[in-house]
Amino acid sequence: MNITRYITILIFCICSLLSHSVCGQELNCQVEVNADQIQTANKQVFKTLEEAINEYMNTTKFSNAQFSINEKIDCRLFFTIKEYNDNTIIGDLQVQSSRPVYNSTYTTTLINFKDTKIEFSYQENEPLLFSENNMESNLTAILNFYAYMILAIDFDSFSLKGGDQFYEKAQNVVQMAQSSGESGWKAFEDTKNRPAVLAAYTDPNTSILRTLFYEYHRLGLDEMVLSPDKGRAKISSTLDYLKKIYDVAPMSVGLSMFKDAKLDELVNLYTKASQTERDNAYEILSSLYPTENDRTNKIKTGTNK
Repeated sequence: MNITRYITILIFCICSLLSHSVCGQELNCQVEVNADQIQTANKQVFKTLEEAINEYMNTTKFSNAQFSINEKIDCRLFFTIKEYNDNTIIGDLQVQSSRPVYNSTYTTTLINFKDTKIEFSYQENEPLLFSENNMESNLTAILNFYAYMILAIDFDSFSLKGGDQFYEKAQNVVQMAQSSGESGWKAFEDTKNRPAVLAAYTDPNTSILRTLFYEYHRLGLDEMVLSPDKGRAKISSTLDYLKKIYDVAPMSVGLSMFKDAKLDELVNLYTKASQTERDNAYEILSSLYPTENDRTNKIKTGTNK
């Protein structure tokens, strides 16, 4: 991997002083809209929607951060359309993002989250317009929110609290959308809706998740090429943060988001760990995720079969 990715945070600070046009767009986003469940003779509207979202996510400048082409954040939006009536689309959205691990060909998942409260109006060939200060549509609000969360969590993984500005932008989207009455934005209505996702990273009771992401990735995974044991030891220490989150907010969506992004990776990481390391990791993870016995048991035994 090009080491320049690791000075993106510094470049971001410099770039914020420059004109908007100087800085490259941030995302390399794959978009898929699956409408197999919809019985209609003309599905062209869904193809048009897919193309519109793809263009929006890959051409909109969401910040002043400077990214070269090979430094763009890899992410994926997978829409599953379940209902379509009078231009109203209802379904799910799977959001995924990843980042490379220093000096290796390995990429690690940062986000793997399913939003089940997707509902918006869309007319074929309707333009998707970006605005930081106005809610142009519920669809663009959803896209903006997840673009900012992808950026925030990515920046956090490279620099301690590096994503501050993007969480603020995501909060602005939430505040504008909450006044609209659209689905998925109401505070405290759902433990896994968009305000809950944002709160997992910004609420003082659970924001230690951001420290976890920095130490896990920058001080743990990124060090494993040079010293696998040292890097894994740091990753092991970050699991204590999960316990602290659970103690104050056992229903926090941040816990399930970590599991969905990281549990399979942890199984692989501990295959070469000492029995003591495996036992400690198993004790924490099995208590937090009791329904994941098949995977946590692999950590205990040190096998991925």
